[in-house]
Amino acid sequence: MNELLDLFRQAGALLRGHFILRSGLHSREFFQCSLLLQYAKTAEYICGLLAERLLPFGCQTVVSPALGGILVGHETARHLNSRHIFVEKGRDGELVLRRGFTVSPGEKIAIVEDVVTQGGRVRQTSDIVQSLGGIIVAIASIVDRSGNATPDFGCPFIRLVRLEIETFETHNLPPDLKALPAIHPGGYS
Repeated sequence: MNELLDLFRQAGALLRGHFILRSGLHSREFFQCSLLLQYAKTAEYICGLLAERLLPFGCQTVVSPALGGILVGHETARHLNSRHIFVEKGRDGELVLRRGFTVSPGEKIAIVEDVVTQGGRVRQTSDIVQSLGGIIVAIASIVDRSGNATPDFGCPFIRLVRLEIETFETHNLPPDLKALPAIHPGGYS
């Protein structure tokens, strides 16, 4: 775990400040996996570690939520010699499977994401896959920042780094965060 955190630090991918996460929670720290994975050899190494841990589950396809999970999912699938597809926002903002991607009934699926806090996008992705008859054999992420609130996905949850990082509701911000401008580091609003 320390080695992976060192890689985040070296890449400038472990940010400090006042961040509003996709979940709506606020945090002092943000893992910008895009900065880490911009280096192909680093992406190959990290996703290779995920693939090693997913290998026993016999997944046929890796599915990722866009945008953050696409690179992680694709590189992990390459190591597994499996197919990779992704879900993305539709017109109404909800995740959908598009671009001609399909899931066959009984197909063994691993969902791969970059960072999990509450697991909302993973659950949405899982719901889509299961509605098409796919079987979720495992969930995997580079970082699990859920702390003591680890989501129950109903299947094994593999992660390379598990951290307890404080998050705060908007109405319950500590003074140091109130004093800093809040940013949406993932590029969404």
